[in-house]
Amino acid sequence: MDGIVSVFPSKTLQLQTTRSWDFMGFPETVKREPTVESDMIIGVLDNGIWPESDMFDDKSFGPPPKKWKGGACKGGQNFTCNNKIIGARYYSGINTTREYQLGHGTHMASIAAGNLVVGASFDGLAKGNVRGAVPSARIAAYRVCHYPWPCNEADILAAFDDAIADGVDIILTGATYGFAFDFAEDAVAIGAFHAMEKGILTAVPTGNMGPKPASTVVVAPWILTVAGSSIDRPFIDKAILGDGTTLVGDAVNPFTMKGNKFPLSYGKTNASYPCSELASRQCSLFCLDENLVKGKILLCDNFRGDVETFRVGALGSIQPASTIMSHPTPFPTVILKMEDFERVKLYINSTEKPQVHILRSMAIKDDAAPVVHPFSGRGPSKITPDIIKPDISAPAVQILAAYTGGWGPSNHPMDHRFVKYNILSGTSIASAFAAGAAAYVRSFHPDWSPSSIKSALMTTALLMNGTVNRGREFDYGSGHIDPVKATNPGLVYEVLEGDYIKMLCGMGYSVNKIRLISGDNSSCPEGTSIATKDLNLPSIAAQVEVHNPFSIKFLRTVTNVGLANTTYKAEVKTTSIDVKINVTPDALSFESVNDKKSFVVTVDGAILQANHTVSASLLWSDGTHNVRSPIVVYTNQEFAST
Repeated sequence: MDGIVSVFPSKTLQLQTTRSWDFMGFPETVKREPTVESDMIIGVLDNGIWPESDMFDDKSFGPPPKKWKGGACKGGQNFTCNNKIIGARYYSGINTTREYQLGHGTHMASIAAGNLVVGASFDGLAKGNVRGAVPSARIAAYRVCHYPWPCNEADILAAFDDAIADGVDIILTGATYGFAFDFAEDAVAIGAFHAMEKGILTAVPTGNMGPKPASTVVVAPWILTVAGSSIDRPFIDKAILGDGTTLVGDAVNPFTMKGNKFPLSYGKTNASYPCSELASRQCSLFCLDENLVKGKILLCDNFRGDVETFRVGALGSIQPASTIMSHPTPFPTVILKMEDFERVKLYINSTEKPQVHILRSMAIKDDAAPVVHPFSGRGPSKITPDIIKPDISAPAVQILAAYTGGWGPSNHPMDHRFVKYNILSGTSIASAFAAGAAAYVRSFHPDWSPSSIKSALMTTALLMNGTVNRGREFDYGSGHIDPVKATNPGLVYEVLEGDYIKMLCGMGYSVNKIRLISGDNSSCPEGTSIATKDLNLPSIAAQVEVHNPFSIKFLRTVTNVGLANTTYKAEVKTTSIDVKINVTPDALSFESVNDKKSFVVTVDGAILQANHTVSASLLWSDGTHNVRSPIVVYTNQEFAST
């Protein structure tokens, strides 16, 4: 039919789910442009929103910005918009934008644009002031997911179209795939391309499929793909065994046992018929006998053993750690690293009447932060191996933010507590921080393109520890986000719609396939295509063949957004002896703002072995601004850094 751009099967997507802003050097007193910020609109494509949260109160807000084109609230059953949440829509299989379960969309929206609330906490944990990046900004909520069912691509695409038409400034979605798809079959990539065409940047998480290489699931270069890292205020809890041994664990556990020790028992000795020993050891669902577990704390071999132990009425549980994020628990729980978990097993097996006392969680200081969490998706991209993904890292572990009032904080159906705030983890949270930071930058530079905002966030990012984060740039991209520095980057690497089309041509996409993505009559005139390595991104990368010498040239162009009559000098930093890197010219002089200058980076190397990665960086500095780009050359997806 006329007007149909593309038809492909609708796949399903998954949701990837305070101290944080201060940790990033972004205090409450940060400089703002209040009038412009109040006109900012962040579109959140997720599981809905809980409008009664204090972080979405509209008492200090005027009417919606004049640029808002979304009209009347379309939030559906039992949902009312206000001057903070100015728009709401829902899609197939749902009758409301209200988020009753999970709290994922509410949490993300509040991180990006929630109001300042004094004295917030999760049952006394993480007590303090909670806020979004742009508290004066407005929110438009698009409910494309209906937990516990997965999100639908058809709804994602419809929501992108609606958000673009409604006039949002930034799009945030926590819905990603289980693995990466070709751009022409990726609803998020297609929707984000259309948003980019209209001047809207889309922030998306890497997904929670890490730490294996090539596990980042959204890799289109016109998207800001965000990895998840820790902050310097993790929560720990402790288990004190009957013999006095104290073991430190990881859980968000607000419960106290008031100093009392209780019987400790292994799951397999509390089995219900006809479950196997393996299932009962893991405390699998419906495999524990509620008459046997009463008055006991259970040891379970599965990371989510607390689901069944809570269901059958045990007093608490001890579980092994996992690459999955820690989570709020419905009753006293401690999550131990495997070595300590095995010590508890030995204690049970060698003690006639084993006992344990689980302490309430407490916050500690972690000077190693930020560190990319194991759950965070890693690069490189199998679709575009010459582009570094993720782009950047942001907080994603044990983050306090607003929560739904219709669902218990542990996500357990029998957890009937109701809280205003919850502590959650996941790369979706990182993308919410990045979306908020992008909105903050845009409030200072409303005329900047999406790629300029993305460039500013990347080139000013904090360089992270490559020893702790072994995958280095394929773990964290350009580094950890710094919203304040990003407002004054000095130089930006701008990429326009036509550049992306040329890249797709260079990747061998047919004209018809490109039009599936662009939605217009884009084409590939002879001689106009470019290699993915030469797309004008603020990061530089190439995959090379094993055991072959190489010489690679990368072309880049920067735009001066800093000072007039200034000169930037290049500095290359690397500890590797495997490559030689030259920049030509090594100085760029700008007479005025918006001047553009081009340069070439040449990387020469002899022979790289299999599973090898070389990391370096290019720094342009005028004495005031430091514009840093990572340089990565690697041989394949499983790597060891030099």
